[in-house]
Amino acid sequence: MSGYSRCICGDFSSVDIKLSKFRVAGTCRRNEFYNIQLPYMRNFRIVPLSAAYAATIRESGRDDFGHPVMSQVAKGFGPCRVSLKAFEVGVDERLLFSHSPFEIDNAFNQPGPIFIHKKEVAAYSDVHCFPPEIKADKAHFPLSLIGYSKDQRMVYTKLVGDADVEDLIEETFQQYIKIDYLHVRNAAACCYICKVERL
Repeated sequence: MSGYSRCICGDFSSVDIKLSKFRVAGTCRRNEFYNIQLPYMRNFRIVPLSAAYAATIRESGRDDFGHPVMSQVAKGFGPCRVSLKAFEVGVDERLLFSHSPFEIDNAFNQPGPIFIHKKEVAAYSDVHCFPPEIKADKAHFPLSLIGYSKDQRMVYTKLVGDADVEDLIEETFQQYIKIDYLHVRNAAACCYICKVERL
């Protein structure tokens, strides 16, 4: 069947679809029902730091606040805010700089330190699934969710704890209409990890 896409996050939902035209073995059958397993689409999209922005930081050697970028061998797991993968401690070289993930200059604009790989890496691309390395490692990545309205006001906070972070994000967007997007932060260090947009 043409137009069939790959499974997103490995979940399927079964629906009955009435097809006005469905070509089978050279024939066209009309007005028949077919039970089709459709890929389940989460109601959110993960937004990592862009590769283009990271390239600008590497080339300029300064962050958006004019601070010099610091280079160091990874002493912790990060993650890299571009790839959203953990650093290999004692091996990977990383850059530390100040970053604000906000667009509006108001009281809720909260800059802070983040890390990226020193070398160029691809941005996280499986955006309808939460980064698996971060999700699986609750010991090194305790998470919190911070919800913001369209006018960038903080309207929600939640510690993820032992909950499934993908399910919690989905439920949060379903239950709280005022939330336009979420920020995922390290609940221990309080530093920004990534943005989650509502779909």
